[in-house]
Amino acid sequence: MIGWLQGELAEPWQRGHRCGALVRCQGVGYEVQLSERHWRQLPQSGAQLTLHVHQTIRDDGWTLYGFADRQERDLFRELVAVSGVGPQMALGLLGTMDCGALVRAIVQGDLRQLTQAPGVGKRTAERLAVDLRRRLQERFLGIVDDATELDGLGGGAMPAGDDVQITLAALGYEPLEIQRALRAVASMELQEQEGAEAWIRAALRWLSRPAA
Repeated sequence: MIGWLQGELAEPWQRGHRCGALVRCQGVGYEVQLSERHWRQLPQSGAQLTLHVHQTIRDDGWTLYGFADRQERDLFRELVAVSGVGPQMALGLLGTMDCGALVRAIVQGDLRQLTQAPGVGKRTAERLAVDLRRRLQERFLGIVDDATELDGLGGGAMPAGDDVQITLAALGYEPLEIQRALRAVASMELQEQEGAEAWIRAALRWLSRPAA
């Protein structure tokens, strides 16, 4: 399997909505697909280029996907492991926002941000948030430090925290609104055994309160 390439940028290319680079390595040219954001940042042809690579092998051929660093490649692999998310959608997500912003959007359940990527609907955004939130918190700890503040809300222990936050996000509330609401509910000292539904109801009451 090809996991890394270093060579000369022979030429960038674009075919429809797909874009990438032809990389010349010791007399061999490798066609590598890139996110649009990465593609727009390519140096001039003839410059040296280093890519971390994810390779897929299918009956109709091999495809290489290139990334500026290992962290972005690893995030791509997490994305395509989610049901309904293929390589092109994953590249679209990485082309819409950088690695840190994408991890934070998933961890915070920011559906509005996620659905800005081409082909990503609300259901897919919800699935990304539900399936990946905990894994990304563990794997990309440095990126999500700010996003994980809800894990230490204080007061009552929040049950099924993922479900509570994702439900509120699905109802259209912004991540900052959700954080504030859950901090307020935590101060009410709801107990864990009261369940996620009690937390959601309390949060909705707080969010719908008249403005001061």
